[in-house]
Amino acid sequence: MIELYNALAGVNPNALNAVLTVVDGPDFGDKCLLSGGRLLWERDAGGFFARHLDALRDVSRSETVGVDGQSVFCEVLGNEKKFVICGGGHVSMPLIRLALMLGCPVTVLEDRLTFADNARRAGATKVICDAFAQGLARIEGDADTYFIIVTRGHRYDRECLNAISRKPHAYIGMIGSRRRVAMVKKALIEEDGCDPGVVGGVYSPIGLDIGAETPEEIAIAIMAQIIQVKSASGRNSSYPRDLMRALLAQEDQRMPRAMITIVARRGSAPRDVGTKMLVYPDGRCVGTIGGGCVESDVVRSARMLLDEKCPSTQIFDVDMTDDDAEDAGMVCGGVIRVLVEVIEPVRVN
Repeated sequence: MIELYNALAGVNPNALNAVLTVVDGPDFGDKCLLSGGRLLWERDAGGFFARHLDALRDVSRSETVGVDGQSVFCEVLGNEKKFVICGGGHVSMPLIRLALMLGCPVTVLEDRLTFADNARRAGATKVICDAFAQGLARIEGDADTYFIIVTRGHRYDRECLNAISRKPHAYIGMIGSRRRVAMVKKALIEEDGCDPGVVGGVYSPIGLDIGAETPEEIAIAIMAQIIQVKSASGRNSSYPRDLMRALLAQEDQRMPRAMITIVARRGSAPRDVGTKMLVYPDGRCVGTIGGGCVESDVVRSARMLLDEKCPSTQIFDVDMTDDDAEDAGMVCGGVIRVLVEVIEPVRVN
């Protein structure tokens, strides 16, 4: 399967990319990579996916679908989520910290040196101290970039939104009163020629309506809205940077490893469908599917596959709802189904 991961590393991030796996039936374990509806890679050339491509090429969200009497787990892949914050004022500081807590890189644009330094001290991954238009010209944007406009005035809001509305994005939110926001949107459409559909879709007033007042509360409301948008996108499944780095490490490709993926869940299971973890024969892991007894049991099963040379792909169900699970500390409840796939070592001549 290393060919799949090499192909994943080179796909267009702005295309609709999906990894499809047959999870039951006679073609169990067959796998492919789609990008923009095209078949980029398949495990078995001319196999299940070549035969049924027309039924699957338009998949748009992560789910399990039935095709020709078999179940296909479709992972619509998102890339690393990135935050771009325009403005380095009081609300930006807790926003930076929250983004970092979520494991997302955050870029802050600020034209005042003192406020740019505040963003650096708050831990921003990157700070661009320049005029907003010039700073945004250095950011491409993509379907996994979340733009947050929290500048100090409507002329800066307009400058930022004018540039951002012309870029690929997952989310645009802008702080401000209804009057200020309406004025900015009207000018952008009528004077700057911005797309009314994009401008009309800007989240403003920004954040969920939870009665937030302090900068910290406003930041939480904004981040909660972004999480809501992200969850509804169907692009939550991903191969995080540290996982891809481990998968493609030359020194590790010479040993068998097991990829674990949650393909279904029911109830209040701790992690979402598409969550992944890589397991090595010695028990080392990259990533997590929720920790605790759930994870340790699945890791044990994966190591048995690696040690005993069992079939290279298997499905396991983990039930966290019974009394035994409660005694073992599986407090979340729910049931998860995990796909365990052995990645065969690369042979060196």
